[in-house]
Amino acid sequence: MYRIGIDVGGTFTDFTLLDEHDGQVVFHKVASTPADPSEAIASGIAELLRLHQLAPAQIAHIGHGTTVATNLVIERKGAFTGLLTTRGFRDVLEIGRQVRPHLYDYGHGKPPPLIAREHRIEVDERIDARGEVLHPLQDGALARAVLELKEAGVESVAICFLHAYRNPLHEQRARAAIERLFPQAYISVSSEVLPEFREFERLSTTALNAVVGPRMQTYLDRFLDRVRALGIAAEPFTIHSNGGLMSVRAVRAFPVRTCLSGPAAGVVGAAAIGRAVDFPSLVTFDVGGTSTDVSLVVAGAPLFSSLRSIADYPVKTPMVDIHVIGAGGGSIAAIDDAGALKVGPRSAGADPGPAAYARGGTQATITDAQIVLHRLNPVALLDGRLAVDEERARRALHDQVAAPLGLSLEEAAEGVIRIANANMGRAIRAVSTERGYDLSAFALFAYGGAGPLHAIDVAAECAIPAVIVPQEPGTMCARGMLLTDVSFDFVRSLIAIAEPASWVLAAELFAAMHAQALAWLERERVRESDRAFKYHIDARYEGQNFEVIVPLADGRAADLDRFLADFALVHEREYGYALQGKPVEIVNCRLQALGAVPKAPLTELSSGGSLASARHGQRRIYFGQRMGWVDTPVYLRPRLAAGTRIAGPAVIEEMSSTVALAPGRRADIDRIGNIIVQVASAER
Repeated sequence: MYRIGIDVGGTFTDFTLLDEHDGQVVFHKVASTPADPSEAIASGIAELLRLHQLAPAQIAHIGHGTTVATNLVIERKGAFTGLLTTRGFRDVLEIGRQVRPHLYDYGHGKPPPLIAREHRIEVDERIDARGEVLHPLQDGALARAVLELKEAGVESVAICFLHAYRNPLHEQRARAAIERLFPQAYISVSSEVLPEFREFERLSTTALNAVVGPRMQTYLDRFLDRVRALGIAAEPFTIHSNGGLMSVRAVRAFPVRTCLSGPAAGVVGAAAIGRAVDFPSLVTFDVGGTSTDVSLVVAGAPLFSSLRSIADYPVKTPMVDIHVIGAGGGSIAAIDDAGALKVGPRSAGADPGPAAYARGGTQATITDAQIVLHRLNPVALLDGRLAVDEERARRALHDQVAAPLGLSLEEAAEGVIRIANANMGRAIRAVSTERGYDLSAFALFAYGGAGPLHAIDVAAECAIPAVIVPQEPGTMCARGMLLTDVSFDFVRSLIAIAEPASWVLAAELFAAMHAQALAWLERERVRESDRAFKYHIDARYEGQNFEVIVPLADGRAADLDRFLADFALVHEREYGYALQGKPVEIVNCRLQALGAVPKAPLTELSSGGSLASARHGQRRIYFGQRMGWVDTPVYLRPRLAAGTRIAGPAVIEEMSSTVALAPGRRADIDRIGNIIVQVASAER
């Protein structure tokens, strides 16, 4: 039987095919189809079946990552949505937190509210912060509110009542009323989507879930129909933002949890490979066609966050802590109004793509600069399946960058790449040194189609000592789909000083969530022997406004003193200090339920092959102003054996990516096929 991992990107859709019998893994890419992402998925699966002569019945598992929910928010193409909320609170969605992240940028305004004010309907009801009913919900008023939204023509309804995280009774009654009076509406309930305190974040997340829900259902239906049309019976899974897999049923209910779907899989896969080769601490560096995603893996585990913004809308849900910037192979290089060269965040994307792809693109991109310098193959990419027109790249770069700035073509191309590298370096420092992590203790794990081309220079700029490039890095996120488990996160708010009495309450919350988790694992058909649970507490010093996430090493059996000691360690790492004797407040209790699934093995390479047998010609490559154009041997990565050492100048090519080694550098192939480049030591 076979397993397929799929990552839908802005430029390419990537595939990994695993043979469960012998552990062999093959990789594939097709151009993305932004108008209907499921079209590229179906065509790529069909090509895999045809190329490897597989019957649809041989496919036992499909895991996929999607950017559909994120794109719906960014492009503001979500469903027409209404809101039911407590009287006096309909403007919470618009008032927000009064945070001004772009205080001095007059060109950057607040995004429009997710739900228009006239469709935010107030209902007479009130539950207090202890979960006690102060003002009962009136059925007649509730029915009138539901019918008002129905008559307005909304497709989706968000329900968010004050303090529903303490007592969901009124929200459950509101859901029942909508199901009775307005059955065709999509329903998003805050006590199900995010049962924790902070009204604005809970409301924003619930509203986003409602906004993307109907369109996400349409996408899932189309995706399932295309998979069924191929004759595949296996139910697809979708990776969600915390790096775990969810069934289609779970995604339909909680689509907001897929907002960092694909990138999270790459981080999970990177962590698995790092652990296998004794690099437990990594900066993951995923450079695709549209964006660069960076994250940290510490002691073998990805770091997580519970609050992010998607297109300036807060989303509060457990997710891998990924920092995204608009810098990818398709990022456009242009001269701004002040005459300075800017690279990104605008991207040529998959359609029309870089000028060199000859698909109608005319604007110079990072990919065009790499082709002009011959660091990328100037004839064809993707093992010859994607023809490249070098002359178009040269013309675009000359007309839009070199001529306006009075530079040579090489200087212009090098300038584009150096600016992109500087932007990527800032993103890495934002998730590492600015949070108290020493980059000299990390390796840069480079993937995505363009990641390995930039990684060595970026690592040198950030003083990261080593670069790791996995096999077929351009399909790493798709590979990550086959290295992760089924999972789901549960949360309950407590908000109490950490002391023996509240510790008992925390244990009761964990017990209740554990029962919920068991029921969920049953619905997901996870065998008892494959189940696992992780426990965390969000905590802060009394008087603080933000929490740190403290893992409970002993699970529910953890004792209070151990928790307080662990909190001090985490707080000191995050903020640089710990306060002895200061009361600690427990805010949220979190449980992650895990269901183990078979994973793609990290197969060891054979050793003893010769470097000469991997050589595939030679081309002149520009390695910067100091070294200029250098005659450089080209090696095919699939022919490189474990233990091989390659000295620069050299280019290592494979289907999905390229590594360019400047003179004086060297790379080694480790036992599972990673390329390891020592960087910082060479710089020093």
